[in-house]
Amino acid sequence: MERFFNTAGPCNPAYHYTLPPEQRLPQIARVIDQMHYFVLHAPRQTGKTTALRALATRLTDQGRYAAMLVSAETGAAFDDVGLAESAMLGDWAIATRALPPDLRPSAWPDASPGQRIVAALSAWAEQSPRPLVLFIDEIDSLRDDVLISILRQLRSGHQRRPEHFAWSVALVGLRDVRDYEISESTPPRLGTASPFNIKVESFTLGDFSVDEVTALYAQHTVETGQRFETPAVERAYALTCGQPWLINALAREAVQTLRPYRTEPITAEVIDRAAQILIRRQDTHLDSLSARLREPRVRAIIEPMLAGEAMADVHEDDRQFALDLGLVRRVDGGGLQVANPIYREVIVRKLAGGPQDTLPELSPSWLDDHGDLDSDALCEAFLAFWRQHGVALQRSAPYHEVAAQLVLMAFLHRVVNGGGRIEREYAIGRGRMDLCLRMGETTIAMELKVWRDGRPDPLSSGLSQLDRYLDGLGLDTGWLVIFDQRSTTGLIGERTRRLGVSSPAGRTITVVWA
Repeated sequence: MERFFNTAGPCNPAYHYTLPPEQRLPQIARVIDQMHYFVLHAPRQTGKTTALRALATRLTDQGRYAAMLVSAETGAAFDDVGLAESAMLGDWAIATRALPPDLRPSAWPDASPGQRIVAALSAWAEQSPRPLVLFIDEIDSLRDDVLISILRQLRSGHQRRPEHFAWSVALVGLRDVRDYEISESTPPRLGTASPFNIKVESFTLGDFSVDEVTALYAQHTVETGQRFETPAVERAYALTCGQPWLINALAREAVQTLRPYRTEPITAEVIDRAAQILIRRQDTHLDSLSARLREPRVRAIIEPMLAGEAMADVHEDDRQFALDLGLVRRVDGGGLQVANPIYREVIVRKLAGGPQDTLPELSPSWLDDHGDLDSDALCEAFLAFWRQHGVALQRSAPYHEVAAQLVLMAFLHRVVNGGGRIEREYAIGRGRMDLCLRMGETTIAMELKVWRDGRPDPLSSGLSQLDRYLDGLGLDTGWLVIFDQRSTTGLIGERTRRLGVSSPAGRTITVVWA
């Protein structure tokens, strides 16, 4: 059977291309050998379950430990501690069937609610011929009394290890233990006074490096003969910043849909096409991330990024929440930005979805007689569209501070729907958003700025910024779009216009006032 790139659930090395767990988690073996309890947290679909399942199998096969990955998720359906414990232990009993018979636990002992986990693990450790190592996945799916009870039971057993309790235990989830949520408490998180203060370290699972992407894709080449050209690997990394699910999803789309014949190599152009398919389709992973955008603590970070403004006083817990989701990342110097270019595109498309669905029917007046994009005609079409629909459509945008930009992007999505793409750059504190529309042989670079009350006229700074953007793209012309949001401006029909100016570098720039 030919292995494949997996995008649904944990990877199995027998069926899926997978990186070795010791390569992704080199420090954990030492912590286990030292009999420690620890935490592993990372965003969803970064490979936590895959790596720990493989590591548990390897530790068991080496003959020193009885190692097992179990899940707390079945307990999340219950508010009652006893019911949650019973559900978890029932699931664990099934999971342990994967162990050799002499390492499996006997029937769980009877115990009172609130003591069933500690009783079960104590009995298992006492009967096991090897030290017990347990990785508890999805621990942060538990809440309130159930979560507190499980953590306290683990702490209670910790002092009796290794003969009478698990040698080493890892809590595995989206967030570090101090950030587990307790909805009825004040503050609503465990903080440093955690019932799991026995942990010695908190680890995270990073994204793939370029070398790891190369090694993963090389497995496909070795088994099938189909090459990933070096620029294709580099392009996949550039689009994803190594996010594991995206790395697998791009490769899967490339080798199964776009280049199913193994004699055809995977090129950078194929990876770009695969990325556009993922962005348009928004599979479960991407859709679940974008569903978070309306949460106030996520919006407080993403909205100023889109606007290019400074972030307000956002609580550290909320910033960490966005990091734990994998939606944003810290760059050199400590600033936050969207985690990768694919997420950056998905976020904008999701937020522009309301205005786009509200758009009236538009005649493609921006195309010339040969069906090619005409830049001047596109500008006139947008001006006419904005005069008639701009005010109303801004009400359909979920983020008020960037409503005008989202409406423009909804319009441009309609333009490129017949073939083409839009590339975007935005970040906190940049003072603008940059767009690059590519359609056929035509490329239009745009810089979007907003003029608000109390701010200086953005024309001069916008032209200088646009020059730098055009330098990077190697273009001689571009658009500067200024949305005049001042309270003293006239009617939208009166202020919407365009004019041609020269930039500081001598380029011909179309300034669009809207």
